[in-house]
Amino acid sequence: MNKNTSMIITIVLALLCSCCSLFTCIMGFGGVTGNGTYELGGVQQPMPPTAGYALLCLSVIFILVPIVTGFFLLRKKPGAMPASDEQLPPAS
Repeated sequence: MNKNTSMIITIVLALLCSCCSLFTCIMGFGGVTGNGTYELGGVQQPMPPTAGYALLCLSVIFILVPIVTGFFLLRKKPGAMPASDEQLPPAS
């Protein structure tokens, strides 16, 4: 996989995960402060604080996914051969 493909994958993943992370962070903050509600079966109920904490933890995971992916895809691999058309000199 070349560097351009790795960069595109990292950017797309960062955009997708940042949208999900922002949504879960807002919902989690609302659940922790007691302002969050959810509707299940037509009945609106307050969100329990434990669900808010779980959503905040999930948002941290969504933030870490593109960071870790970018680290592993964009790092220099040890022992990688340089991409050039020149012949290597013979080993003596």
